Amino acid sequence: MQGFLGLDDLQIAQLDGWLRFSPLVCLTWTAAGLWLASPTVIAALVPFALLGGILKRHPFDAVYNYGLRFFAGGPKIPAYGKPRKFGCLMASAVLSLTAAAFYAGVPAAGYALGGLMIALASVNVTTGFCVPSYTYAKIFGPVRRTGTVRSAG
Repeated sequence: MQGFLGLDDLQIAQLDGWLRFSPLVCLTWTAAGLWLASPTVIAALVPFALLGGILKRHPFDAVYNYGLRFFAGGPKIPAYGKPRKFGCLMASAVLSLTAAAFYAGVPAAGYALGGLMIALASVNVTTGFCVPSYTYAKIFGPVRRTGTVRSAG
């Protein structure tokens, strides 16, 4: 569902936990920002989320791909598909709005938006189910093995 295609069952099993690492870092960082009610802490995460939506992989994936992978003996995290990139872009938007709400002195909105971010990231971290990727598939259709997208209809 997140757009990783062409992986066999063993590769999926080896990567499952590591695909949750970047969302876990984002969840923890967001929680710290909410705990401190700090627009600066939350805003500092936005570029990382945005890069996850633009680059082939999230910057936090480098921790695994260029370090831990050699100890874990697993495959490299493959390039992100459009659904997972969509999730990163949605996260960057929610984080931006969260930081803006705190900065503007509207903490209730900041806590609500940040809480939404934490809830969605928690689903991904605990189950591997990515709500934004699911939403992408509902809007644009599932990504096919060829990399094309079927129309949603």
